[in-house]
Amino acid sequence: MGLQVHPDIRSLSPYVPGKPVEELQRELGLTRVIKLASNENPLGPSPKAIAALSGVQATLHRYPDGGAIQLRQAIADRWKVDSDQVILGNGSDEILGLLAKTFLTPGDEAIMADHTFVIYKMEVTAVHGKPIVVPLVNWTHDLESMARAITPRTRLLFLCNPNNPTGTMVSAEAVDRLMAGVPEDVIVVFDEAYFEYVRSPQFPDAMAYVKQGRNAIVLRTFSKIYGLAGLRIGYGISTSEIIGFLNRVRPPFNANSVAQKAALGALEDDDHVAKSRAVNATGMEQLGQGLRALGMTPISSETNFLYFDAKRDGRSVFDALLREGIIVRHIEGTMIRVTIGQSDENTAFLQALKKVLDGAR
Repeated sequence: MGLQVHPDIRSLSPYVPGKPVEELQRELGLTRVIKLASNENPLGPSPKAIAALSGVQATLHRYPDGGAIQLRQAIADRWKVDSDQVILGNGSDEILGLLAKTFLTPGDEAIMADHTFVIYKMEVTAVHGKPIVVPLVNWTHDLESMARAITPRTRLLFLCNPNNPTGTMVSAEAVDRLMAGVPEDVIVVFDEAYFEYVRSPQFPDAMAYVKQGRNAIVLRTFSKIYGLAGLRIGYGISTSEIIGFLNRVRPPFNANSVAQKAALGALEDDDHVAKSRAVNATGMEQLGQGLRALGMTPISSETNFLYFDAKRDGRSVFDALLREGIIVRHIEGTMIRVTIGQSDENTAFLQALKKVLDGAR
């Protein structure tokens, strides 16, 4: 007999991560490969995060602190909430899964954009919920249409802000209007993985809704500006009631001891964050100018990446760039997402892209 698998699970496609540098080097025999695919910090981790790992090998045979008391308290102190309002995840991705498991029953609805972080749809479908997909407008969340999509079966509303993969954001004014109309029994999930890169003064203070006692959760990560993607650690801040329910399904020891120590160090290093923001701003200008010189128009971004129309088959451009030793991200159709790197990496990407585009003419 064939495997008996629920149709919802059969309908899912596995998440495909950015191509590893080592794999591309092995496949094509390249000595230098530049990865600009996964929105990682090109400066790497904070020196304080590295220093925090000194001697960590001495306790690797012990289970981590399952309650992550020190790190949760440090996060709570930073955001002026109680520690029981903080939950850690194996990346903020895991918390998305916990939300789906905790608050969705089969047939319940979760609202999301049609061009956003793919994990929302995967996690909702995996628990047999119903994703309600709302088109973007000008590459940005259409909050008015999302509000109109709410029904008595709606349990979650996902708002990726700034949005991945487009880099766009919704303003505080737009979010205020949304929250004014969201029923009390709908949890609004503010996924703010790129929060630290935002420059716009119009960015909403999502944490304020949590402090007002609204059914909202704010997700952040140490994978992006803090440079700890390889350790997989993120966090969520919400009401103590919501966090209490999430903890009922959270796996024990889900935040490993190495990640906890590094995150504690990283959280203390505001200088590294400031330096990373500055490098990103300079690189954003460099890449933006370079893309426009090649006839591309990148979408205005509040993140550490740019999304642009290659004006030809995106997969072909992606594959050709791989042969030049440059890893970017092909999302769909003609669209390409490129992470902001250091200056020499950005230059190498632009030179390779020009070569690819000239060769395609």
